[in-house]
Amino acid sequence: MKFAHLADTHLGYRQFGLIERERDFYEVFGKVIDKIIEEKVDFVIHSGDLFENPKPSPMALLEFQKGLLKLKGAGIPMYAIAGNHDSALSKGSIPPHVIFKKMGLKVISPINTNYMHGDIFIGGLPFYTASQSNVLKSKLVELSKKAADHDKSILVLHQGVDNYFDYQYELETGDIPDNFNYYALGHIHKYTMTDFGKGKLVYPGSTEVWKTDELADYHENGKGFVVVDFDGAKPLVKRVKVDISREFIKRSIDYNKLESNIAGIKETIRDLDNKPILILEINNVDSDTGIIYDTINEELGELSLMIRPTFNMVDGEIEDIIVREAPVGPKELILEKLEDYENEDIGKLAIDIYDLLSKDKLEDARGVIDQYYAEHYPLDEDMEVTIETIEDEFEDEMAESEDEISEDETDDTQVTFKEVPE
Repeated sequence: MKFAHLADTHLGYRQFGLIERERDFYEVFGKVIDKIIEEKVDFVIHSGDLFENPKPSPMALLEFQKGLLKLKGAGIPMYAIAGNHDSALSKGSIPPHVIFKKMGLKVISPINTNYMHGDIFIGGLPFYTASQSNVLKSKLVELSKKAADHDKSILVLHQGVDNYFDYQYELETGDIPDNFNYYALGHIHKYTMTDFGKGKLVYPGSTEVWKTDELADYHENGKGFVVVDFDGAKPLVKRVKVDISREFIKRSIDYNKLESNIAGIKETIRDLDNKPILILEINNVDSDTGIIYDTINEELGELSLMIRPTFNMVDGEIEDIIVREAPVGPKELILEKLEDYENEDIGKLAIDIYDLLSKDKLEDARGVIDQYYAEHYPLDEDMEVTIETIEDEFEDEMAESEDEISEDETDDTQVTFKEVPE
């Protein structure tokens, strides 16, 4: 029994606002599907962030449908969970995956957490925020109990785990049950494989370069997916690399040798099939950066899709730079401000809300807040009232008060209003 494991395809992502980059993500997804079929696997697992957002464009939906139908034609079913990008966290919302259930996509959800593929137990959960970690942990315990009844089991998650994630993880390693044979994870775009529990824990990485800070891993491990042989006592994992559509070329050059360096870059990129993205670091700059950029763009602009230069000035005021071990951004400042609360859950909630609001996901932010309060401050049954109920009672009281005024309204009338509930 063999299966393919992929994640973080981010269909619909328009990197740098370029339609060409959106098409690149579709193209590499198509290559992945073709490679999976070539591998003659029995099924596929997708560990989240299938789409870039929970409301994909028609083109993103169409490109996934093409891939899914190819797999279906080859007799290969796909099991999938929603990641943080393709999850809508507001109450009652559903991920775009459900559109494809009638086409054979097997969606793993909080309602339907597990499937059987032959004698293999496949259990999983969609993405949970850090502020929902208690719910996530309890559901993992439930899945672990179900998996204990089967000789072969797979856990599918889209979460950051402390040992593999630099910042704002949702799970610690000890929170993950150790009785599964394979851990099909998503969320981290860097390829990772390690022994865990009875088998292997794998992040296959993203299928395309989603951010430029992934370039080091891309050059080391490539992009693609994994094929898992599940017949032995322990799963055997094979990395399958897929060529991305265009190159990211990173160069550090000296301003004093600008002309010769530009000539070298031009020679490198001239014969590429697709225009590359150039990431240039120009050192020892003692001239107008605008003029330098114009020179670079004039020489390389027609041969590249985008040029992203960084200029390191000769007379940089280094002494004014505050050196820290790690960069400080809004998330770090939020956590710093909340230290007085001495409550880790409050910090996690604040970061979750910040992440969602920074992406204009207002309804999702409200959903996270509602879930947090439902978990930490549950109401007794006698106290459970809706906003609509309160508003109705308020309107009834006001109507009665107005009736009393109209019946006995004179210049010297004293009106006593009924008490309106808070």
